[in-house]
Amino acid sequence: MMKQLVLAAALFGAFSTSTLADDRYATRPPVVLSPDLTAPWINQLGGGTVRPVVYQRPVVQPQQRGLFQRRIIRQAPQPAPQTVSAINPGIPSIRHPIEPQFLPQMVDYDTQEKPGTIVIDTNNRFLYLVMDGGKARRYGVGVGKPGFEWAGAHKITRKQEWPDWTPPSEMISREAAKGHYLPARMDGGPENPLGARAMYLGSTLYRIHGTNAPWSIGSAVSSGCIRLRNEDVVDLYDRVSVGTRVIVM
Repeated sequence: MMKQLVLAAALFGAFSTSTLADDRYATRPPVVLSPDLTAPWINQLGGGTVRPVVYQRPVVQPQQRGLFQRRIIRQAPQPAPQTVSAINPGIPSIRHPIEPQFLPQMVDYDTQEKPGTIVIDTNNRFLYLVMDGGKARRYGVGVGKPGFEWAGAHKITRKQEWPDWTPPSEMISREAAKGHYLPARMDGGPENPLGARAMYLGSTLYRIHGTNAPWSIGSAVSSGCIRLRNEDVVDLYDRVSVGTRVIVM
């Protein structure tokens, strides 16, 4: 009797398994391949009421560049070239371009002064060399800083190329109080603050001279002297002589 029951249970189980297997394979959803070929095959499980889900990564479109579109290549900024002095090639002359109005130029100039006279307009930072026909040759200059302004009429009493420099004792003491120590004397040359030429005015301590700091042209920075670019002071030096009248306003 027991053997018959066991045999009946085995037959029933086999029949049930076969039926379930047939049902499973009859209702199995299709295998769906993701459009992303790097994704695995995916078995979608569920009945006929469940939509198969396809998994894929977001598609990022690469940015298109036209055939003739300009490609921008960023480069490290390059230092601006320095202008080299015409007086001594190889010696840097300026740190930045001088403003155009301070470059030498011929201008209309109405004055009662005789041709050959130098007139210095300290307020506007211009030096005029009076010419014939109501004209003047105009140069940009640096003038005395606040407290060192002056005015008057003098004559050029001496001219010197590449002058040496002997700072006045007052200047030495004044600069020492600021922590700046000046030499008792400096030979002429490119490093000398008087520049390439100097024209001395009477018995005063003032001069019309060049400068090794041409970027200061157009400013009030000196201790009373009138300074020009080295290129310009050489040009003026060759046009005037000892005895030339100089008017400072």
